[in-house]
Amino acid sequence: MRIDVYIPLVLALLLTAVAPLVGRRVSPALAARVLVTAAALTAAASTWALLLLGTTLIDHAPPVIAEAGEDGRSLPEPVPETVAVLAVAGLAMITHRIVRVVRAHMATRRVLLKLCEGHPPDSELVVAASSTPRAFAIPGKPGRILVTAAMLGALEPVERRVLLAHERAHLAHRHAALSTVVALAAAANPLLVPVRDTVAFLLERWADEEAAGSVGDRRTTARALARAALVSQRARPGCALHFSEHAVTRRIAALQTAPPPVMRSVAAAVLALGAIPALGAADATSDLLRLLAETLPGF
Repeated sequence: MRIDVYIPLVLALLLTAVAPLVGRRVSPALAARVLVTAAALTAAASTWALLLLGTTLIDHAPPVIAEAGEDGRSLPEPVPETVAVLAVAGLAMITHRIVRVVRAHMATRRVLLKLCEGHPPDSELVVAASSTPRAFAIPGKPGRILVTAAMLGALEPVERRVLLAHERAHLAHRHAALSTVVALAAAANPLLVPVRDTVAFLLERWADEEAAGSVGDRRTTARALARAALVSQRARPGCALHFSEHAVTRRIAALQTAPPPVMRSVAAAVLALGAIPALGAADATSDLLRLLAETLPGF
């Protein structure tokens, strides 16, 4: 346990290091899926590792110390007490961060759903009378696309098709769920924040590629993306739209070239990188159970 329990914490750094490279070299759909999966596995394993470290404080409980003294047994110390205390503090911080993420997601969803009130339940497109250019994909049953009149007015007809295809891609591939999972992973392990940001960019790139395939023209898709970014920047400087955020220039440049390849070997390596922390946590759990059996007879 002395080494295995720390593996999930250390390997999160490696996943963070390779995430940008995977995002550039692998098709957005595949890269987003494998990074979300690897981040979720790593976050779960690192949180479990902290829980294991905190559990070692059980040998400082007065009943355990008293029983060991009566039996003449010495209590093992698998990790220093300071490390165990820090692990407990880390778990408290993780709980706080996860609660904040959940609350923020719920608040955003309530606001978006409220904007759709009064529209027919079977309508996919909801146009809001707003002078601020905005576009959102609102997941649910049914999923909806919320677009402001200002955004529609700023785009040409073919560019509107790109916008709608982009947002439909978010709905069809459940990007909101992937975004939530990686946000929770980053909340559980702050080292994964760069992975969360990479996934956010990849989800937009994924939707861009879907839109380009839908309209059959990558240049038109790039032009629609650039126009949406420009009108939103003029309307509210410093505040990008959901449709046009996440490194717009990189997304436009990507649409000027051929789609990135589907490199399944790289994807498999990233998934393995996410599985290794889980294996380390499992091995550390086995060691801790053995130590508890020695510390607490009859456990």
